[in-house]
Amino acid sequence: MDTLIAAAELKARLDSGARTVLLDVRWALGDPHGREHYLGAHLPGAVYVDLATELAGPADPSRGRHPLPPGEQFQQSARGWGIGSGDVVVAYDDTGNLAAARLWWMLRNAGFADVFLLDGGLAAWRAAGFPLDAGLVQPAPGDVSLSGDAMPVIDAGQAEFWGQQGLLLDARAGERYRGEFEPVDPRAGHIPGAVSAPTADNVGADGRFLPADELRERFTRLGVRPDVPTAVYCGSGVTAAHEIAALEIAGFPAALYPGSFSEWSNDPSNEVVTGSGK
Repeated sequence: MDTLIAAAELKARLDSGARTVLLDVRWALGDPHGREHYLGAHLPGAVYVDLATELAGPADPSRGRHPLPPGEQFQQSARGWGIGSGDVVVAYDDTGNLAAARLWWMLRNAGFADVFLLDGGLAAWRAAGFPLDAGLVQPAPGDVSLSGDAMPVIDAGQAEFWGQQGLLLDARAGERYRGEFEPVDPRAGHIPGAVSAPTADNVGADGRFLPADELRERFTRLGVRPDVPTAVYCGSGVTAAHEIAALEIAGFPAALYPGSFSEWSNDPSNEVVTGSGK
């Protein structure tokens, strides 16, 4: 199953009139102005998706900073973005798909297979010299029917022992994994047994995912193997989806821990480890 679509391929698809829903997931930790960025410039016809309100429920210490919303609510949002049965969805952002991958994962989890990430995001579209629009796009409502539980997930109880039976990857920056810096969560460090695997290392300087063979080499060095169950977490379950996309490109399946470290660190009974060791 393909994960990515290149800018030139997307432009040709749009020019052909093929049914395509473009979703702009402009969000970054510490930058609350995603909507304004979208209104200033976006791919022609792209609909804005608010990660904080449409791709997450309200923050809850027992579920994390960005808990997954109820399935019925997500279906309503998807229809509001104009997604219909038979459509192809392409999601993008302006941060190497670190945010857009959350939408990609959620649609996949809801049983919607025809969703892709624009490789390199908005920067790749700009670099190709393709046109941009400004202002708000309000699509006609779609009629897509979504389900759920199509992608593997784990919970905190499983995360506690996952490193004993498989491989638990921490997709945050290395300094957060080591506990040297923690900007948002109550405790610094990582889940015992986890291996540091910053998701930023999945892309090149241009924001595009590394080639599949390079990603396979990277993950193999970290201990990923076909016979080893792999799960991924991050701060709040957003960038971990990006790592799952990278693993899929490399040919490896992986489960998501949706609550991630924001859920884990809020429970004082959960151990937190600092330093570079597991």
